Formats: sequence, C-alpha cells, structure tokens
Amino acid sequence: MEHASVFEAGMPDWQDLRLFLELDRRGSFRAASAVVGLSINTLRRRIDDLEAQLGVTLLTRHAAGIRLTTEGEAILAAARTMESAAYSVLRARDAASATPTGEVRIAVTEGLGTFWLAPRLVEFQRANPRLVVDLRCAMDPADVGRLEADVAVQLVRPSNPDLKVVKLGRLHAMAFAARSYLDIYGVPAGVEDAARHRIVLQVSNQTVSMAEYDRHTPDKPQSGYVTLKTNVSSAHYWAVANGAGIGWLPTYAAAIGARLVPIDGLVQIGLDIWLTYHPDAERIDRVRQAINWIRTSFDPVRYPWFRDAFIHPRDLPATLKGGTMPELFAGFAGMER
Repeated sequence: MEHASVFEAGMPDWQDLRLFLELDRRGSFRAASAVVGLSINTLRRRIDDLEAQLGVTLLTRHAAGIRLTTEGEAILAAARTMESAAYSVLRARDAASATPTGEVRIAVTEGLGTFWLAPRLVEFQRANPRLVVDLRCAMDPADVGRLEADVAVQLVRPSNPDLKVVKLGRLHAMAFAARSYLDIYGVPAGVEDAARHRIVLQVSNQTVSMAEYDRHTPDKPQSGYVTLKTNVSSAHYWAVANGAGIGWLPTYAAAIGARLVPIDGLVQIGLDIWLTYHPDAERIDRVRQAINWIRTSFDPVRYPWFRDAFIHPRDLPATLKGGTMPELFAGFAGMER
C-alpha cells in the first residue's frame, strides 16, 4: 500500500513525459505531432493532462512555437535523465543476450553509405551470416543516445558527452567533371575561369553550406554559374557523371571506378569522419562486430584517401586503382576516364 500511495501522489505517466521531450525537441505542437503520430489536439490534451498531474505550467504557446517555463525546464531535465536510464535498460538487455544474432543498425551519411560502405557489406555479412544489417543512409545525423541507431558514421562531430566518439579519417573532396562535359566546355584554368563553367553543388546537412561556397566564390551570382543544386550524394554524383557540370566529389571516387576527370586548380574541401556509439554498445557482440568492421573499412593505412593529408587521385597506388577495389561504377554508360 505504501508503494501505491507514491503513485497516487502524482507520479507522471512516462509516455506523457516522452511526448513532452519530443515537443521540446521539435519546437512546436505541429512538428511534434507529425513525429509521434498523434493529432495536434490529442497532443495538446496529453500535455495539458501532464501539467494538471504535475500541478505546474510546463510551457507557454506562441505563434512561432512553444517556450518552456522555469518549472518546465526543471521537469525537462529530469525527463531527459529518465529517458537516458530507459535506453540504458534496453542496452543492458541486448548486452545480456550475448549472441551474434539479431539486427544491427548503422546510420551513415548518404554518400559514404551508398558509395563506400554498401559495396563492402558483403565482407561483414559473410563473416556474420546470422546478423541483419539495417543500413540507414541519410544526411541528418542519427541520435545514437536515443537508440535511433546502434552506430553512426557522420561528418559532424557529436556533442553528446555520453557517447564515445572516434575519428575514422578525413574525407577529401575536389572538383570532378565528365569527359563529355570537358569536351564541350574545356578544363577551367582556375577559380576565376570557373565562372564561365556550369557548377553542380551538393548542399545539405553534414556537407558544405552555401555560405562556404560563397566564401570561395565571392561576387559571383549563382544564376548562370550554378546550374544544379542537390541535397544527396547519389543525385549529385549522377548529375556530374552525366555532364551536368563540374562538381565536388570525394577523392576515392577514382578508386572505386568512377569514370570522371579530376580538375586541378579549384577549391578542395576536407571533412573529418566520425564514428559514434554509446559505450555500453561495445558489450553487445553484434554491435561490437559492426564497430570493428567499420573501423577497418575506413583504415587510412589500407585506404590512403582517408588520411589527414590530401592525396591527389593520380597519386593513388596503382594496386588500389584496379581490380582490388569494388568497381561500383564499371559498365555504366555516359562515364569515361
């Protein structure tokens, strides 16, 4: 009866607290309702019930979204602690199973997932035939702390202090163009000469912002200069490969059979590659195996284009340009060396 009296004294419903957490993350009832799968009115009623149960006002509503009260901030902090503990329970459950079966979720940027990890998944699958790999390729980083993925490979360093972060290497990008494009427009002599060319850009989370491009090309209007902007790496690659213009691609493109010509004298871009996961995940056998495989896949000794120092595609070791690498793009029409 003593335990019952504690719950009767206003113990909040955990599911309502989770809704409150998601509402804070999304910033508005409309955005949060789309994520949690409830109507806006239902979500508002659940938050009203939570406020009534707690006896405090958690937030105020504004045209631009919501604003937490001082009491709401305190409740939010406690709810985050509860959420973290709940996910720890799930990780402990998975670790206790100690079996290499099941599913491992790997979140990765769309380009690295499509063009680098996916072609070599066969190595991991043959070594772990009872595992299911859920490879989630997206430009928005996954929240590993909230179990959106077991492991994440991303181009933005995570800020969550509870996660383990490992630098895998560095992604170097330089300008490339299709031979068909260069036959028509020629090769730009430098940054200034590039103004007469057609430029294809990828602008998205974890890549390069338009502000970064503008910093390298001041006083050049996009109209007539930028011919295409995309938000994912696959669309960006195929646009460049089919002659839409000059675009920036990782230097490893040449090593996996992309039949494109590297363009010297233009801007080079470098982004660090980060592996992140919860420390408890290493105790789960299937996740630990995935972590080890990912680290091997980005080994800068084996794959020199992931080293901190830039290496031009023409200077890659000959053994890495030929049959030892997966020829992902071999046989596709419209691409020439």
